[in-house]
Amino acid sequence: MPHDAALPGSATMLRRMTLTELRLAFREPLVLSFVFAFPVVLVLVLGGIFDEGDDAFEGAIPSDFYAAAYVAVAVGAIGLVMLPAQIASYRERGVLRRFRAAGLPGWIFPASMSIVSLVMTAVAAVLVVVTAALSYGVPAVESPVRTVLYAVLAAVSFVSFGTLLGWLMPSSRSAQGVGLTLFIPMFLLGGGGPPPDVQTSAMNALADFLPLTHVLRAIQEPWLAIGDGDDHAVILVVMFVVCTSGWVWLSQRAEDH
Repeated sequence: MPHDAALPGSATMLRRMTLTELRLAFREPLVLSFVFAFPVVLVLVLGGIFDEGDDAFEGAIPSDFYAAAYVAVAVGAIGLVMLPAQIASYRERGVLRRFRAAGLPGWIFPASMSIVSLVMTAVAAVLVVVTAALSYGVPAVESPVRTVLYAVLAAVSFVSFGTLLGWLMPSSRSAQGVGLTLFIPMFLLGGGGPPPDVQTSAMNALADFLPLTHVLRAIQEPWLAIGDGDDHAVILVVMFVVCTSGWVWLSQRAEDH
């Protein structure tokens, strides 16, 4: 009997791996704290600090500004903290080589991790919105189609970014360290900390180069009617294409060796 004959179908393998990875992700303390608890706590704290009439929020109510922002922060936590460390860990321990030796198609693992990441992002976003609703009220979605479309684009592009980072890092510890190092300034300067209007021009100029800024603004602008988010969406599309090309090339190179 050929080696591949005993393998289940690709759809079955993808489903099994995805369910396994989901269970593992929900057991990981760092994931639970950064992906779920961190954005929720910040919504509760920062949403209630500023006066409703504060003019530093581009005309938006501060609690609305941060409710939209922390959906994006959840996207960033997946792409910078959870995903790179998991992929680097599997590479470091030779798990991916064992997958290939067992005859699993090369696309199964990245597809599985992408699905897991998107599910986790959706759960985190729901937690943020529910927390905001119970605490300060949910801001009205001024442009529902754009907001949902750009939120999905943001999640997909950052999953690809995190996958590339996982392939570049030599170990899970280095991936975790680099991910956290990138996450903190992106979170603070990109709109998750002080509002852009109170930051210096140098800080805002730096924020324009940070990927999470465009994730946040692509979601926040159409949601709160403080812009259309189109220019940020274009940047996210470019980021997705570049990052996907990068990690696909790296994974194929690893298979060749």
